[in-house]
Amino acid sequence: MRILITNDDGINAPGLEVLHAIATDLAGPEGEVWTVAPAFEQSGVGHCISYTHPTMISEFGPRRFAAEGSPADCVLAALHDVLMDTPPDLVLSGVNKGNNSAENTLYSGTIGAAIEAAIQGVPAIALSQYYGPGNIGLDNQFEAAAHHGAEVIRKILAMPGAFESVPYKLFYNVNFPPLPAAEVRGIRAVGQGFRENTSGMGMRADIAPNGRKFLWITGAPQNVPSGADTDATANLDGFISVTPMRADLTAYDRLSTLKAAIE
Repeated sequence: MRILITNDDGINAPGLEVLHAIATDLAGPEGEVWTVAPAFEQSGVGHCISYTHPTMISEFGPRRFAAEGSPADCVLAALHDVLMDTPPDLVLSGVNKGNNSAENTLYSGTIGAAIEAAIQGVPAIALSQYYGPGNIGLDNQFEAAAHHGAEVIRKILAMPGAFESVPYKLFYNVNFPPLPAAEVRGIRAVGQGFRENTSGMGMRADIAPNGRKFLWITGAPQNVPSGADTDATANLDGFISVTPMRADLTAYDRLSTLKAAIE
């Protein structure tokens, strides 16, 4: 198996090292693991692409490249340049430093890479490690992902028709709970949740010493459940969450109402 790995935390991020180990396990001795990752951190860029300027790419070592662009740019660079003649069988994105559950999914560059791979027709899985009191003090904060990652991916790959969907291909969002590996309670297939009664993303103004105003993005509490049978709730209950996704944003449950109103 030929596997492409990328992330949004940058090519030197510890989570990418964890993902490389997971991918190496999956690929086997006859397989290949290729890295095309952002040269610098790209957290929160979502599915952004560098449409208005070129992306410089540099080879850091055997099968290891850094691109001055977003995670989606890295997938495009891999599929249309680095691996153009030998496309990957699977794209893995992560392991993200922090969860991409609930509404975080919409901001995530880790997810953005998986979306782009799916649009390009390549099976893709995004992986993220929830942080919390249960793992923040560990020597390896990615312990749950490192220990359980290959197992979860194998279960997804073994599922009949795992990535089949028309016209938008399926991809998967996997989040590991904020616990040591030995305390993970299992795996749950769940939907994307929403953390209610939180402020969500916000913005705070600060005045610099030169008198200029700067605005800083602020986050919301992450230890908030997201409703029954959803990702953040499963993670906070000690389970690995697996959520099937596609890039079709249509609200199908509202189409008939809209048709009646405007047609």
